[in-house]
Amino acid sequence: MISNLKQTAQRLLLITSIGLALASCNSNSAEEKSEQKNNAFAAVNDTTKAEVKPADAKTILVRKEVPVLCYHQIRNALASDSKRAGDDIISPDKFKQHIKMLADSGYHTVLPDQLYNYLVYGTKLPEKPIMITFDDTDMDQFTVGNSTLKKYGFKGVYFIMTVSIGRKGRISYMTKENIKQLADEGNTIASHTYDHKNFAQFTEEDWRTQIDEPTKKLEEITGKKVEYFAYPYGVFKAANLHKLKEHGFKAAFILSTARDENYPLYTIRRIIDPGRYSAKNLYYSINKSFNKTKS
Repeated sequence: MISNLKQTAQRLLLITSIGLALASCNSNSAEEKSEQKNNAFAAVNDTTKAEVKPADAKTILVRKEVPVLCYHQIRNALASDSKRAGDDIISPDKFKQHIKMLADSGYHTVLPDQLYNYLVYGTKLPEKPIMITFDDTDMDQFTVGNSTLKKYGFKGVYFIMTVSIGRKGRISYMTKENIKQLADEGNTIASHTYDHKNFAQFTEEDWRTQIDEPTKKLEEITGKKVEYFAYPYGVFKAANLHKLKEHGFKAAFILSTARDENYPLYTIRRIIDPGRYSAKNLYYSINKSFNKTKS
């Protein structure tokens, strides 16, 4: 009897040991370690934000600006292009040279959530942060822009004008599938109105057609929240900035004009990288516009 009990106990001990060993192997897998690390990092960030009071407008304004670049069409210029259009066109070769320069110069791309957390909570950013944004949904932003960014491990922000999705003609535009792929690959999909209407001329109805409906459409395509906005032409109206928060946006982007002192989160500055710039010109433009130095 005693012998049987001993044998049973030994079997149970062996089974328990095997179970513990298997559990240990599973818990030590690289995938689970990575997931645990990411969860821990997210928890630390959430805790940090919970403990830090959100910054007021004055504090946000004195934080060092993060360089934000804006691109439109990545193609070779045509004889029929207007002089004004030239600022919005950069050749594929030059675009690739400029992005390579950024990578070689030690820049690291950041996305709007990172910028928002830095401005509002003082969250640390990587060394030499920069944001790369694209307006208007042009297909070349996917075929040339996205492929070039991926080569250097960069991510981008795509401000989508929803009226253009899937359209073809002299200029082809991204499809729903392209936009979904960009989101799935970790880029940020954001709003640029329905059909590029000037924000300063919005009527009450435009808040539905130019803001709410495009947001809903983009969220249906990506399965992710759309919380950032870029003003067509970079033009904003100070009296309407508070409405962007009411319609679900955390921040919005202008071009190179001055920020609004009361709503700096909704007037984050960007500069256009013109096609006439060399990579060296762009480097100095970034420093002059955002760092106030010529290092």
